[in-house]
Amino acid sequence: MAIRLALGDDTLIVREGLRQLLSTDPRLEVVAVVGDADSLRDACDREQPDVVIADIRMPPTNTDEGIRIAMELRDRHPQMGVVVLSQFSDSLYALALLERGSDRRAYLLKERVHNRAELTAAIDAVAAGGSMIDPKIVETLVRTRAQVEHSPLNELTDREREVLSEIAQGKSNSAIAESLFLTKRAVEKHINAIFMKLGLADEQDVSKRVKAALMLLSEMGLEQGELLSPGTRSGRR
Repeated sequence: MAIRLALGDDTLIVREGLRQLLSTDPRLEVVAVVGDADSLRDACDREQPDVVIADIRMPPTNTDEGIRIAMELRDRHPQMGVVVLSQFSDSLYALALLERGSDRRAYLLKERVHNRAELTAAIDAVAAGGSMIDPKIVETLVRTRAQVEHSPLNELTDREREVLSEIAQGKSNSAIAESLFLTKRAVEKHINAIFMKLGLADEQDVSKRVKAALMLLSEMGLEQGELLSPGTRSGRR
């Protein structure tokens, strides 16, 4: 039995290119080709395809429609596989796609689409209940994790990280002492230790606080990337 496909992409050339590319494979049947998110949702309800191929950005908002549709289908049509096509290798989108499980989900860069074998491999994987992530996305995730693991912030004690978190909120030493039930002198000692471990001992006082806070916020963004919704990122697809 052929794998029934629904295609969603806001670019006519891409839509027709995908249709022609996939129609040459006798194992595949394209049952719907649409150009926006609402039409793709309707096609999923109407045609009940086995696999949905969705551009990550489509009207009406051109932000993260492909990811949102994949999330919705977990509830509405859990048996449907979804292959999300994206132009840029932003690991946060891939993590959002897999947030509720990797089964029947694939994230593929559009540069792979010209190679029918790679696209059909993703289709076959999600149709069979498996998953596929573009190798470039995997490389990005590995680099991100390595940055976190080698961060000088790992040298801080739990208490020092608590103090640094308070600094990042813009609190004064007195306010930090009150919040953490410490003496002001104890806070000062912790802050001096933080600056030493982060290599900021020779910086100006205000610059030290700002740079230390930025280091913490940067690491938090890396560690918690899988918890961010794609909509929190802009200008990238």
